[in-house]
Amino acid sequence: MNVLKQDTDQTEAEKNITVQTSRFGEIIVDKERIISLLTPFLGFPESTRFILKAHSPKSPFMWLQSLDNPQLAFVVLPAALTGLDFRPEIPRQILKELLITADNDKDILLILTIPKNNPQEMTANLLGPIVLNSRKKLAVQVVLDPQKYDPCLRLFPAK
Repeated sequence: MNVLKQDTDQTEAEKNITVQTSRFGEIIVDKERIISLLTPFLGFPESTRFILKAHSPKSPFMWLQSLDNPQLAFVVLPAALTGLDFRPEIPRQILKELLITADNDKDILLILTIPKNNPQEMTANLLGPIVLNSRKKLAVQVVLDPQKYDPCLRLFPAK
């Protein structure tokens, strides 16, 4: 009986990794949830492995936490939850690299900037969204047309 339990524990241990982060402390990550960034974010060449972590159970916000750099995490929001009609045309080459063959494989995440003590000033980067193949766990940040998309779009109206 103990031998069986040891085998099960070993299998569970092999499925997970433990990562120390600056925001969340030590977290245990299921290896199947790791998102591979095909091209690193500008300025962070060492960070290609990420996970999405919910901000809280009822919040639409998530953290895109680097597994390679414990200090690096971005607040993101699925573009579909913004109320914006944001459906950029993603270049075919990128869809091919991400192995996206159907629209339901594709998620678009927006990186947010939330000023400390002033969340009403929150902005979303529409110019550089993250395109994610949610099934294959592959992602890339795309740079869209700056004539069409704002890198700092306010999500709440100015007072």
